[in-house]
Amino acid sequence: MFKENNRESGAARIKPNMFNPNWYVNTKLRETIEFVIAKHVENKKYEKLVDYGCGNIPYKPYFMPHIKEYIGADLGQNTNASIQLTPEGNFPLTDNAVDIVLSTQVLEHVDNPDLYLAEASRVLTNDGLLIVTTHGYWMYHPDPQDFWRWTSAGLKKIIERNGFEVIDFIGIVGRSATGLQLFQAGLMFKLPKFIKPPFFFVMQLLIALFDKTTTKETRDKDAAVFIAIAKPKKKSSI
Repeated sequence: MFKENNRESGAARIKPNMFNPNWYVNTKLRETIEFVIAKHVENKKYEKLVDYGCGNIPYKPYFMPHIKEYIGADLGQNTNASIQLTPEGNFPLTDNAVDIVLSTQVLEHVDNPDLYLAEASRVLTNDGLLIVTTHGYWMYHPDPQDFWRWTSAGLKKIIERNGFEVIDFIGIVGRSATGLQLFQAGLMFKLPKFIKPPFFFVMQLLIALFDKTTTKETRDKDAAVFIAIAKPKKKSSI
């Protein structure tokens, strides 16, 4: 249900080389997370962050200068996690326990995304922050399962119906560039090993070039990856 240790390394996620088939999307994802930190986290009074389905915690170095405690949460087999989730995905945390819930490329793998998001809402303080990244268009990639893809409207809807107000929303890698990414995915497993590095290099350059032709308005509606930033709706103190 959550990320496992067999995923790509943290280095490949945050600073991939140009022979990596996901070079452009991973680079843009990291840059956008840095932008979100600068806009929504830096110089705020957030203290405790939980990485919900933490995997190999690739973005920890980017958040640590701005918070006091970073908690990795995942299923029991992930040795990077400092707290263990139940098989259903529940936290061993009290209500209103953390200031930020971070979820990067997890939601598409979750059996029950409504439960996952409701649990994120439960453990956040009233003034807390949810940061979710997940796929719009992408190839099937089970880890160990792969259940969901979202439109921009659909992702906002499922977040909002589980106790949040979306305050910012960003698309990463627009429609034409994503089409090339999917074209690459359709061929990559059929190519000889020695052909793959130059093929990926050329394709990633083309993907970067085509993405520059897409406006931000269009990208925020149709993209390979979306980042949603949300605040919990005010919870009753009763």
